[in-house]
Amino acid sequence: MSRKTAVAARSKTARKELADDGTVRVPAPGEGKRGEQGYLGYLLRQAHAAVRLTMERALADLGVTSPQFAVLTMLKAYPGLSGADVARLTFLTPQTVGVIIRNLERDGAIVMTPHPVHGRIQQWTLTPRGATLLRACRERVIELEKRLARGLDMKTETAIRRWLTGIATELQED
Repeated sequence: MSRKTAVAARSKTARKELADDGTVRVPAPGEGKRGEQGYLGYLLRQAHAAVRLTMERALADLGVTSPQFAVLTMLKAYPGLSGADVARLTFLTPQTVGVIIRNLERDGAIVMTPHPVHGRIQQWTLTPRGATLLRACRERVIELEKRLARGLDMKTETAIRRWLTGIATELQED
């Protein structure tokens, strides 16, 4: 089938999605399958990508990436985690966490101590420098969090948090 015949065979709706040069127009976020008609999983991923990109831009001049921020956050919340524990909590691969940990240690943001019982397990904690860096990052991320919650009343925000947590909890069991 020629390109011209294939284009003619499309429905009127599909033809509306063509650019002036005849190529398929990629819908913007919020349009078509990237909008309310899209799969929930795709919409969650799209939202995550937008949040991560915005966070990367907000943290760039501090020299911190979104995954590094996640690692620093988890080590502040749960001091003494192993690299494997950090990987599980941040949804990163152990290899990625290994690189992040080496870089954060090199920069003086975290320090390793051997586990008191299992000497081969390395436990990681924030240094004062790491805590200061995390505070600076947190200020910027809080602004993003406020932007995410803009227009939501407390009841709606609580319901969304419960829904997202429920998804993670339920699907974790699969």
